[in-house]
Amino acid sequence: MILRKIAIDLGTTYTLVHVPKRGIIINEPSVVAISAIDRKVLAVGEEARDMIGRTPDTIIARRPLKDGVIADYKTTESMLKYFISKAIGGIRLLRPEVMIAVPAGITSTERRAVIDATLNAGAKAAYIIKQPIAAAIGADIPIGSASGHMIVEIGGGTTEIAVISLGGIVANTSIRVGGTRLDAAIQEYVKRKYSLAIGERTAENIKIKIGSAMYLPHDERLETEVKGRDMITGLPKIQTINSDDITEALQNELQGIINAVKSVLFHTPPELSADVMDKGMVLSGGTSLLRNMDKLLSQATGVPSILADDPLLCVARGTGVALDNLEAYKVSILSTK
Repeated sequence: MILRKIAIDLGTTYTLVHVPKRGIIINEPSVVAISAIDRKVLAVGEEARDMIGRTPDTIIARRPLKDGVIADYKTTESMLKYFISKAIGGIRLLRPEVMIAVPAGITSTERRAVIDATLNAGAKAAYIIKQPIAAAIGADIPIGSASGHMIVEIGGGTTEIAVISLGGIVANTSIRVGGTRLDAAIQEYVKRKYSLAIGERTAENIKIKIGSAMYLPHDERLETEVKGRDMITGLPKIQTINSDDITEALQNELQGIINAVKSVLFHTPPELSADVMDKGMVLSGGTSLLRNMDKLLSQATGVPSILADDPLLCVARGTGVALDNLEAYKVSILSTK
């Protein structure tokens, strides 16, 4: 009997589930709503995210992962159990093999927490793969070749940057800057400049709608109306915000990503540096979709930047490929149990 296999991109903001030969079957927010009274799980994913900022005192809607790692073990376990059950469907006769993509900078303690949570959630075996390796596989980069390939995976909780050659990471860094930090920066900027309090969902929507990593020409500048609470009067308020505001709000966080990319390039051996210059760096992850992110990194480093096809799906797709070809990618898999 064929053993079921499930690959999971356990992200800070979204969890994607990939099943070999079926592709990505789940793409839902990494949010769990629990009862404050008896700690019972009330909702997971889309339904739970809709509750953020709207719950009474008896319900807590939270993201159990912070900066790409587990911040709330029990809630993460419940979330994994939900996604594994949803992926398999029906009655579980076999416990599946599960591979989870984790940040490259994860500690051994954090790695053990992911493995234990996965096994307790119903997996027969748990495998761990580093996100930059998974992203590179998902972006169709030939990681096994004797040539340097650079991947910049900008997710919700972390930015993973690595130069890969012969199936392994030669130079890398992992910084805890991603989409959630950008959203928080937008919230803080709008509060400071316009005395307007907005929620994280609103900040994320603003980023997607009018956000840009670089200032846009005046005739291309984007605007949107934002609804929130006036910090002075305490009353609801509508404020018009433009793309220049968002670009200014994101400068510090984006500089952190630029510095991390430069650090990896600095520590890359000369032969591989030449390869990276020829091929360019590949951008993946949902936050790489921010307008002009590729242009910003190219301008800051002098290295061409290429946005991967379906950047949001690269890690999940690559994790699925690695799980389906364990022997071929065994050198790239971090740990197993």
